[in-house]
Amino acid sequence: MSNRSYRPTVVGLRAFVEVARKRHFGTAAASLGVSQPSLSQALAAMEEGFGVKLVERNTRSVMVTVEGAELLPKAMSALDAIDEFTAAATGIGDPLAGTIRLGIIPTVAPYVLPLLLRGLARELPDLVLQVVEDQTARLLTGLTTGSLDVAVMALPADAAGVTEIPMYDEDFVLALPDGHPLGGSADVDPADLSELPLLLLDEGHCLRDQALEVCRLAGVRPDIGHTRAASLATAVQCVEGGLGVTLIPQTAIRTETASGALRTASFAAPAPGRRIGLVHRATSGRDDSYRILARLVAELVAADLPVTVCDRATAELSPG
Repeated sequence: MSNRSYRPTVVGLRAFVEVARKRHFGTAAASLGVSQPSLSQALAAMEEGFGVKLVERNTRSVMVTVEGAELLPKAMSALDAIDEFTAAATGIGDPLAGTIRLGIIPTVAPYVLPLLLRGLARELPDLVLQVVEDQTARLLTGLTTGSLDVAVMALPADAAGVTEIPMYDEDFVLALPDGHPLGGSADVDPADLSELPLLLLDEGHCLRDQALEVCRLAGVRPDIGHTRAASLATAVQCVEGGLGVTLIPQTAIRTETASGALRTASFAAPAPGRRIGLVHRATSGRDDSYRILARLVAELVAADLPVTVCDRATAELSPG
């Protein structure tokens, strides 16, 4: 008589399915890597629990009963579901073998994202990226609310509840219209910004705040015009049109000077710049995996663009 409260074990299900496949207890036990008595006990316990004979056995052969044949496909489906669940849980446990929702600020995305997508696909083939480009404040909100897992942004993020992993440093350069007398200079003094019409990005862009901070540290009040841009690409186009000058990160030089209508000038050492890092929730429990990701991102960028990998980013993957 069956026990309606009985629930089969995974071991019992595997024993039944393997015996049905092999039609031999010894071969089935070897296939599962268990002893034959253990396999027999697991199968017998399931038969007793259900009150149903699943296989007939004698000294020479094993046959699946009519009841066993009816239940066999369901047992196989149950094991498939368990295997799928296990695979999914393993992927969740290792975020670098699953889906990561990545935020990235607009002054990094156009210049770095193509390198990351190609490089991470090669280095972490099991990683699936979902990318969101947005300003810093909204990326931080996405992290704290759980709609994002990590974000690439300028540091410090100055936000509670997040962990910052420095990745690389890059200098700012001065973007100038073609023919400007400072074009090609290698020792511009930040104080010279007081005499130049400085174009800024809209409120909310960290690069706007960083440009103003460069001016503040140089002790100057920049000549800020009425032109403002929603993107760095638009700011550069305004510079090309003669509306002023602007600061761009080194990673943007190759892309933004491709048209040939933009000149750049470097600042005297120590040049102003910014630090880019990977930010994640401090409670995520994925610190080690995200440090690996940060190091890979830093190396991919440094291999193709003029940045300096942070010592900490390099150390994150050091042996031990």
